[in-house]
Amino acid sequence: MNRRELLRNTTLLVGGSLVQRGFAAGVSAPVAETRTGRVRGVRDHGISVFKGIPYGADTAPHRFMPPTTPTPWSGVREAMAFGPRAPQPNSGRTARTGYAQPPEPDAVSEDCLYLNVWTPAINDGRKRPVLVYFHGGAYSTGSVNSPLYDGVNLCRRGDVVVVTVNHRLNLFGYLYLADLVPELADSGNVGQLDLVLSLEWVRDNIANFGGDPKRVLIFGQSGGGAKCATLMGMPAAHGLFHRVVTMSGQQVTASRRESAAARTDLVLKALNLPSSRAAELRTMPLAQLIEASRAAGYYGPVKDGRTLQRDPFDPDAPPLSASIPMILGNTHDETRYLVGGGDSSTFELTWETLPAKLKQHSQFLGNLDLADVIRQYREFYPAYSAVDVFFAAVTASRSWRGQLIEAERRAAQTAAQPHTWVYELDWKTPIDGGKWGAPHTLDIPLIFDNTAAADRMSGDGPDARTLAATMSSTLIAFARTGNPNHAGLPHWSPYSLDKRETMSFDVPARLVNDPRGRERRLVEKVPYSQPGT
Repeated sequence: MNRRELLRNTTLLVGGSLVQRGFAAGVSAPVAETRTGRVRGVRDHGISVFKGIPYGADTAPHRFMPPTTPTPWSGVREAMAFGPRAPQPNSGRTARTGYAQPPEPDAVSEDCLYLNVWTPAINDGRKRPVLVYFHGGAYSTGSVNSPLYDGVNLCRRGDVVVVTVNHRLNLFGYLYLADLVPELADSGNVGQLDLVLSLEWVRDNIANFGGDPKRVLIFGQSGGGAKCATLMGMPAAHGLFHRVVTMSGQQVTASRRESAAARTDLVLKALNLPSSRAAELRTMPLAQLIEASRAAGYYGPVKDGRTLQRDPFDPDAPPLSASIPMILGNTHDETRYLVGGGDSSTFELTWETLPAKLKQHSQFLGNLDLADVIRQYREFYPAYSAVDVFFAAVTASRSWRGQLIEAERRAAQTAAQPHTWVYELDWKTPIDGGKWGAPHTLDIPLIFDNTAAADRMSGDGPDARTLAATMSSTLIAFARTGNPNHAGLPHWSPYSLDKRETMSFDVPARLVNDPRGRERRLVEKVPYSQPGT
């Protein structure tokens, strides 16, 4: 059985925790030193794997407060299974028809500050690039406890170290309480401070795992990309990372304190708790808070004047990170999954029903005349159906627009010495006969080179494997040198405002200028507003 087959049967219950089949533990199990104690991992196809390493202490005793370092331990701690996911209102990704990500284990706990490390070797004197991944799920759900984020293939392909991180989410990580409970002044951003602490752990420990603390790349998809963009504007994170990749995840502006406070009020009302008793949230039962977290609808970083002193990408790209090379990307058909995955009627639209459905999703189209939007799209793409027009318009205005703004502001900031690159994933998944196009999340198994774990996302056919090799090699090259170019890719020029150079990841990949330029000029007529802020 090869590794791709092993990833199809990924979990095994050991000591009450879910671990990956195919691992070998025992006398040859690798042991590494951290500042808080030694950890024992497993070997997987020649890679040393350490799961569930605590980078922070249990957050329950310090709920809504900045994270603290874990208590040191004696002896050797077993690091063979993922730590719990952060508390969240769902029970992990469940089975659904059609395109879907692999399910995640259900266990959640406020003791959730754990990371995982994959490395080719320990203490061998090498200084490998370090790839640190932050998961999606907006700021409310998700984890890295899935075979989708397994780091073995990246390690084997590029001799790099891979780190994946769990952290506090939803109200546990982003509930703004500063105006109600003064000692919780940082509560609106403690989820981001968890990520800072994880990067401090990398700085202080990764050399013992064969990594270079001076060559740290952070990357993330969807909410994970937004977290990366936010870290670029946070003084506490400055100097802890040296390259950035955001995948379908933007954060142009952060929440205003007023809007964050309004969401806090919704949570308090769901709990029948007056604002004068907001401090009681610190000791309320976990299950009660998880249920109440649904009330706010959105969580995210807050421009609180402390942890986050400015908007991440407004009015310009963050000067704090101007020298850091960056890649930004989106998928061509983001909303076929983001919207269509939860509303099957969107795949049944006709020209007669399209206007009403588009009106339901017209928040980001502003005051544009929807009939004219439809007319223009039919001119842009005469072969498009009503379904195609719907998803194209909603994707361009909802999911692509923020990336355009960030790329433009980075290009303007770094014009004298360009080091910003932009991609678009155009390859269409074959799942369900291709109805999903290139949807939101499709780049995850490709960039991790884990198509075998994504039978219902990319599939594991020859084209998927070819593109996974290209995209994962691009990530590795960028981590190593700060430039994404490598032998398996057409020359990729940095993004400029005059040409808008964009790498189209397809089979084969190709560089194009200003893809979907007519769509871009249409949606940029509308003033942009970051969702939830």
